[in-house]
Parts: sequence; structure tokens; C-alpha cells
Amino acid sequence: MEFRPCIDIHNGKVKQIVGGSLRDTGDQARENFVASKDAAFYAEQYKAAGIKGGHIILLNPKDSPYYEQTKAQAMEALTVYPGGMQIGGGITAGNASEYLDAGASHVIVTSYVFQDGRVYYDRLEELVRAVGREHLVLDLSCRKMSDGYRVVTDRWQKMTDEKVNLDLLDRLSAYCDEFLVHAVDVEGKAEGIEAELTELLGGWGKKPVTYAGGVHSYQDIYLLKVLGNNCLNVTVGSALDLFGGTLEWRKVHEICQNDQ
Repeated sequence: MEFRPCIDIHNGKVKQIVGGSLRDTGDQARENFVASKDAAFYAEQYKAAGIKGGHIILLNPKDSPYYEQTKAQAMEALTVYPGGMQIGGGITAGNASEYLDAGASHVIVTSYVFQDGRVYYDRLEELVRAVGREHLVLDLSCRKMSDGYRVVTDRWQKMTDEKVNLDLLDRLSAYCDEFLVHAVDVEGKAEGIEAELTELLGGWGKKPVTYAGGVHSYQDIYLLKVLGNNCLNVTVGSALDLFGGTLEWRKVHEICQNDQ
């Protein structure tokens, strides 16, 4: 199990938000934390600790007046820690290589691949041709519905018809190196993990999967280890001391490294 730190950027600032509150209209979101430090500061912390595989997420759409500020923050973080972090937010086959050239180890993609409620496999193939599947992370962030967990796109605002299950993981694994899964219903709330989802993901185990959403205690991390068969990686956001929470990020990293 690995600790996969995050740097979420919204309106040109590093933030922790309640995931389900994000709205493109007016660039609105309910904020848990707004950093006084820039994205490069956090990238430097992760680099100094030797933690790889964390992700930078641009939370503004390209037509937002804040987009260029947000992107500039992300690019500075990549420059500070080349090869150490992944990046997502508005990634397409046309711009993916720009971020890899800037220092990202992987690009994270959702909305470009999931359109009109389904997977566009031709776009997946375009991405693989553009950057190679070894540099591609697919984001299967999801909400729980009456028929199971379904992928949500466009900064978690649009529901798709695709269910997050073992079949979907098998189908998409041929196109990517890893998966990132935000449990959107609990994202940013620091009220506990989505246990059913972690059990589902932990029962697959064929490629690295990073779970994010709801972690608010050290016990949550131990629970995630058990439910996820010690094969899921974890992102902790609002509960982390780096972002105004109570969990010491170095201790979280230590727990994840410990096999017990």
C-alpha cells in the first residue's frame, strides 16, 4: 500500500474542496481549505520525502477565467518534482504530451474518454498512441446509485452509464498503467471511507489502483488495508495536516509503508 499525495488546484490556488460541490458555473466550490502556499511548495515536500505517484488535479475547465492561473500552478509543481507526480484535468490526446514533457510521470484522464455516458475506445487508442499506456492513468471516480457505482465525469458533475465493476477494470486495463478512483459521495467530507467500493477495488488487484475519499483517521487507513487486501493505494486530502486537518502526513506515509 502506498500513500499517494494530492495537489488539487482551483481558481489558481491549492485547495481541498467537497467533491460533490464543484460547479463550473461561476467556478464555485465549497472549500475545506485554501492554502497560503503554492503548488510547488507541496511538490517539494513530497519530493523531499521520496513519495512518488501523487497527483495534481486542475479543477477549472479550460473556458474558466482562472484556468491559466491553475495551469501555471500545476506546471510549477511538475518542474519542482519531475517524474514524481501525475496530472489530470482537461487531458486529451492532443495535449497529454505537453504535461509529460513538463515533468509528469503520467496523465490522468476521465472526461475525454467517457462521453455521452459511455467509453469511447477510439479516444483511448488515440491516447495510447500519443503517450503510451505506461503513462496513462484512468480516473474512474464514481457515485453510488441504486444499481451500483457509476463513473462521473466533467469534474464529477456528469453521470455516465458505465458501472465501476471488475468487468470494467478488466476491459480498461489494456489501455492504462493505473486507475484512480475518487468516491465522490464522501470526497472532501472526512467522514469515513466508502467501504463497499474499497472491497470491490481490492478484490481485483491486477494493476495499481489509488482510492481517494473520506479518510479522516488513522483507523480508516488500517481499515482500507484490510478491505482492500493491502493492494490499494490511498490519497488523503482534507484530513491531512498539510491541508488543515489532524492527520500527520508523515505518519500516514509510515502506516502505508508498514506491511502490518
